Amino acid sequence: MTECIVKTIDLGAPVLRVWRALTDPAEFGQWFRVKLDGPFKTGTVSTGMMTYPGCEHLPWRAVIECMDHEQILSFRWHDFDESSGVDISEQPMTLVEFRLEPTTDGTRLTIVESGFDAIPEPRRLEVLRGNTQGWDIQANNIATHVTSSS
Repeated sequence: MTECIVKTIDLGAPVLRVWRALTDPAEFGQWFRVKLDGPFKTGTVSTGMMTYPGCEHLPWRAVIECMDHEQILSFRWHDFDESSGVDISEQPMTLVEFRLEPTTDGTRLTIVESGFDAIPEPRRLEVLRGNTQGWDIQANNIATHVTSSS
């Protein structure tokens, strides 16, 4: 059975504002802490470099799966195991989905990451735990971003 991470957060911002934070490369980069080489486009590879302190040497590489306006953004991204010596493009991928629903006070954002069974057994639990913590941080980052900027 595939393990997955599900994180739901209610944001005090309208769906359009949250959508922009997810899909505009400069805004996504600001709260996610990544410098993207270009915009997200369905069916394309998104590349860049992480800007999170201590992770600036790590590459970003994801395949944009779906951009359903103001409803879902999804991408497959690579679990980058630095010690493997394998190029990031050859490393296993998981699926990340950002689902947006309007609420009376703003937007409910649900983040789902699945497909951890693609990651080799020795690393799977470590990656699952690390990404769970990471999505807690990123949920807080986007909440701060969409409520403090317009």
